[in-house]
Amino acid sequence: MQLSNILIGIFVLVLGFPLGDYLGRVTKDELKSGQKWFKLIITFSLIGGFVGLVLGDDVLMFSLFFIAIVTNRSLR
Repeated sequence: MQLSNILIGIFVLVLGFPLGDYLGRVTKDELKSGQKWFKLIITFSLIGGFVGLVLGDDVLMFSLFFIAIVTNRSLR
């Protein structure tokens, strides 16, 4: 049961890469004006993801890492 949750979480994280690339192409104007806010979102998401890792909360960890991945990829 635990292994399947981890594998599903990793699969969802991998999907964040193409989704972030797609959002970056579609929303170029919004990304330029709000770049500092997106960097702040990435920072808080990474911190929260590591907190979820330490606490053992898989849902919190994977959710926040997904947000960080999508936001980071959309800025590139």
